[in-house]
Amino acid sequence: MPKEITLRQLRYFVAAAETGQFSMAASREHVSQSAITNAVLMLEQTLGVRLFERRPHGVELTAEGHSFCQHSRHVLDSLQDAVREPGFLSHTLGGAIHIAASYTVLGYFLPALMARFRRNYPDIEIDLQDLEREQIEQGIEREEIELGIMILSNRPDRSTLEEHVLIRSRRQLWMASDHPLASIPFPSLNDIAPYTYIQLNVDEGEESTLRYWQSQGLTPNTGFRTGSLEALRGLIAHGFGITILSDMVYRPWSLEGKKIEARPITDAVPHMEVGLIWKPGVKLSEQADAFRQFLIHACGS
Repeated sequence: MPKEITLRQLRYFVAAAETGQFSMAASREHVSQSAITNAVLMLEQTLGVRLFERRPHGVELTAEGHSFCQHSRHVLDSLQDAVREPGFLSHTLGGAIHIAASYTVLGYFLPALMARFRRNYPDIEIDLQDLEREQIEQGIEREEIELGIMILSNRPDRSTLEEHVLIRSRRQLWMASDHPLASIPFPSLNDIAPYTYIQLNVDEGEESTLRYWQSQGLTPNTGFRTGSLEALRGLIAHGFGITILSDMVYRPWSLEGKKIEARPITDAVPHMEVGLIWKPGVKLSEQADAFRQFLIHACGS
């Protein structure tokens, strides 16, 4: 039985976890599908646990796989920080930066990146505000905020401020394991439309949802609205409805430990784009520019 875990195995495993399909992971990593499959099998043999549940539509992380994926990402991120930008490690820059982030970004994207930035720049103080998209844009315009981190795909006019996309997160259908749609590997919006829809009402979620539904000439059958992702997960897991949300906020379990399934959608549902904004023509402080460059490198964007 293999006793050593390689960085290549971790990278292939994380790619499979993030794409949900071995074939897509292979394409992303520019290797054969068998290389991904063998890496995952060797990891499972070494760890003595199943990392994925194999489904007709792809793969889903088990509880053990989800935990191991978090550790794997940390290992790969730490290596990237150490090798890709060695200048970060010896930087003595101090001072403060004034940034703002929206609810979803602050809760599910930014904290781990901020921790990595602090390890590289321990003397920079981060003044962080939790604001709505419009408030962030206004703060940038008034030069009260140097950088904003938000869902860029929610911006109605993306020409007014400078921006940089950090990640694009696929949107998928979420449902309980015993929901009728769970038997369809690739449901369409037409398949989804008759069922009770649970709408997340944060970060302009309803406006964003309606845009891609209406582009297909459809309307979701909204039965519940909530501003809490954990409440939404609970409702989904207990069979009260379905929703469509991005992989960035997906978790396979509710707080009660009930399973939440995810399925890719056949229609052209746009990815959620998360990124940076700043005021054009204004020179960023050295500290803010360091933070911007760090996020760009850390996200590989």
